This record gives sequence, structure tokens and C-alpha cells, in this order.
Amino acid sequence: MPESALRIDKLLFFLRIAKSRNLASGWAESGFIRVNGRRIEKGSATVGVNDVITMPRGDAVLTFRLITMPHRRGPAPEAKACYQILS
Repeated sequence: MPESALRIDKLLFFLRIAKSRNLASGWAESGFIRVNGRRIEKGSATVGVNDVITMPRGDAVLTFRLITMPHRRGPAPEAKACYQILS
């Protein structure tokens, strides 16, 4: 996998949107996450910089664009600098 791409489950964990990678993988397998309008059904689906991710978040819908690829699960300010919320 190129360094410019990351698995969706790992990405959601690194961005601190999911508390665990296992939880993020379950979200992906539920089929409710979309990347650039395309439905994702596996935690291993890859995403890259400038991709738009849409997913349910409680009673709302979270839509964000990935600005830069995170390299680790760091502190919240570091994670938030990697994406831009569109919704």
C-alpha cells in the first residue's frame, strides 16, 4: 500500500473519530461509510489525501475531507489538523 493511502479503519482510529480500530472496522463493515460517494463495506478499504468521507455520527452525518495523511494516533490537535469538516 502506498504511503499516500491508509485503511479506513486505521484512518478513523488515527483521526480519533473511533476509540478503537476494531470499532472503526465494524463501522466500515456496516456499509454506512462512503468515500467519495462510494459505499465502503470493508475495514481494509483504502483512502487517500483529498478523499471525502461521509459517515453517520450519532443523530447527525459527519462529512470531512482528508487534508494530510496521519502517521500515528497522536493528540487531538494533531489529528484535527489532518482533516477539514465539510458538514
